[in-house]
Amino acid sequence: MFDSPEYPQSLPESLFESWFEIGRRSIIPYAYLLIVWDEIEGKYLPVFVERRGDIGGYEKYGESPATQTLVAAYDLFSEGRIS
Repeated sequence: MFDSPEYPQSLPESLFESWFEIGRRSIIPYAYLLIVWDEIEGKYLPVFVERRGDIGGYEKYGESPATQTLVAAYDLFSEGRIS
């Protein structure tokens, strides 16, 4: 995943898939998986949110000097990319 110059580094497919499973199995009824780049840690982090409106609380990667920025957002159940 994210194997292009647009992104800071690639993300192993197995790790990406495991994040979907973690979100689906959570007791909290999450609906979305956000892939967030942490500039300080130098790695991607999974963020799970319940409402689509929560996605807007994250600044987009490449458009902000924030240390944690949104790279992509996915629906946890259809696995479709929404942002």
